[in-house]
Amino acid sequence: LLQQALLSIFLLPSFPFPCRSNWSHLNPLTLKKRSEGLVGRCAYFTLEGHKFLIFGGSIHYFRMPREYWRDRLLKLKACGFNTVTTYIPWNLHEPERGQFYFSGNLDMEAFVLLAAKVGLWVILRPGPYICAEVDLGGLPSWLLQDPNMKLRTTDKGFVEAVDKYFDHLIPRVIPLQYHHGGPVIAVQVENEYGSFNKDKDYMSYVKEALLKRGIVELLLTSDNEKEIEQGSVEGALTTVNMDSFNEKFFSRFRQMQRNKPILVMEYWTGWFDNWGRKHHVKSVDEVEQTVSELINREISFNAYMFHGGTNFGFINGAVYFGMHRGVVTSYDYDAVLTEAGDYTEKYFKLRKLFASISAKPLPLSPQHTLKTVYPSVRPSHFLPLWEVLQYLNEPVKSHIPVNMENLPINNGSGQSFGFVLYETSICSGGCLHAEVHDIGQVFLNYTILGVLNEKVQDLFIPNFTECQLLRILVENQGRVNFSWKIQDERKGLIGPVKINNVSLEGFTIYSLEMKMNFFQRLRSASWRPVSVRYLGPAFYLGTLKAGSFPRDTFLGLPGWVSGFVFINGHNLGRYWNIGPQETLYLPGVWLHPGDNEVSQPKSFLDI
Repeated sequence: LLQQALLSIFLLPSFPFPCRSNWSHLNPLTLKKRSEGLVGRCAYFTLEGHKFLIFGGSIHYFRMPREYWRDRLLKLKACGFNTVTTYIPWNLHEPERGQFYFSGNLDMEAFVLLAAKVGLWVILRPGPYICAEVDLGGLPSWLLQDPNMKLRTTDKGFVEAVDKYFDHLIPRVIPLQYHHGGPVIAVQVENEYGSFNKDKDYMSYVKEALLKRGIVELLLTSDNEKEIEQGSVEGALTTVNMDSFNEKFFSRFRQMQRNKPILVMEYWTGWFDNWGRKHHVKSVDEVEQTVSELINREISFNAYMFHGGTNFGFINGAVYFGMHRGVVTSYDYDAVLTEAGDYTEKYFKLRKLFASISAKPLPLSPQHTLKTVYPSVRPSHFLPLWEVLQYLNEPVKSHIPVNMENLPINNGSGQSFGFVLYETSICSGGCLHAEVHDIGQVFLNYTILGVLNEKVQDLFIPNFTECQLLRILVENQGRVNFSWKIQDERKGLIGPVKINNVSLEGFTIYSLEMKMNFFQRLRSASWRPVSVRYLGPAFYLGTLKAGSFPRDTFLGLPGWVSGFVFINGHNLGRYWNIGPQETLYLPGVWLHPGDNEVSQPKSFLDI
């Protein structure tokens, strides 16, 4: 009888939302007298002692131009949400050891303060590991320089690096907290550690690292349903990530975490795509039904993603399930807003749902972001890769191949993204063997011989008479962002390169990071007019005429195979004809009135 009585407490039936929600007095703009922030000591959250449901939506400030932050946040508020959540990517904020960047699109503090001005609370997810389908799960690649370092553990080297990062990051977060007058009501401890779970002391270390530096708001952990207990830590509220509503799971969860509120930290409104795989779509009805179920049971939740944005540049991560597959440039996610911030049917359905339970009318939705179609851009000039080498930084000379992360560049922090070209002289053909991550094109002087990858590590080189230049151009297609594989995600050539089982020596190594200063130097190059089809990796130059009032658009690349597109120095990301992504998003704020320079490094041979 006792068991039955307890069960009736934990199994909440579906019922209409009991009353209309009115949290207008719980607004970061108007709530000046603060004594008690977000608390989870009973079956529901309270904020300043008032019952409070978190209706959150994920927006990543680093996946869109800063100029669009306000638009996306206003759309979140107008849809009926009261909270925005965002990750903080360590690898973007500290790309080199001790070099921190928190300006422009990486101005985390400005994003959080803007959310407050819009009337949104904020949940921060500072990692150090964040997953988020970004390169190495947001960990900086220079951590991989030490082959003995154990990532996401209390390994001495890893802890020292995290401590130095947190020493810089957390002081920026402190004034943004609720108790300091800011909008941050909760902070997440690490991310989905239950699926990794290599060190029983690690989560306690991260929690204490946050607390001792001044984090005073509610702490959370976040894990999938199956790993929820392994990833929890005493002193932090356990939350769950999920794909759909599961009555049995929530029954168990309530019993596991008695007298505490339930928060779905990630309800996946869609999913990300990988190169060479199908495009993911989640139905509008399924999203509406799941959100309705959560609201009816008074379960707080965060829609991951509300707006996904774009993996501009080289920031995309990868998955590994027997084979490495990079995440595509678009992080559209089939989310509530599109990659370009446009409304979807999911948006209108959720807005209608939130309006039905709100005691006050929702704010008006902002106007659509204007789009346009521009005339086609036909490249006018090009430079073969081999003619570009003189404009790169001084190459590295090495007796043996050096992987990307261990190249002695960037103040000792190695290379994070882009391409690496390895050159050495050979005087005979035979069976070439090399371990390449991720894709390597092999040339004899200027002639392509074939392609190496993780599955194909051998290539036959025909015999020749005089010594020739062996060239291997290696592309980093994104480091795995999830699972134990992060430990071994070094890029470039890994280990010796052999011909007929004899190791080659004497390498010249060029780093192609595609940074702004490189493109500035390219301006002085003698570009060739495009007259015939060039079969080789090359840089192409063209002009996009944007007229007087530039607007957002999408760039299609029919007939091209693989490469990157730069507009006025902005890297739009990778294109690849294997799909599923077919176009690249071009924000209008990155265009100038009139002519705009389009650069296209083409990494594969065919066009």
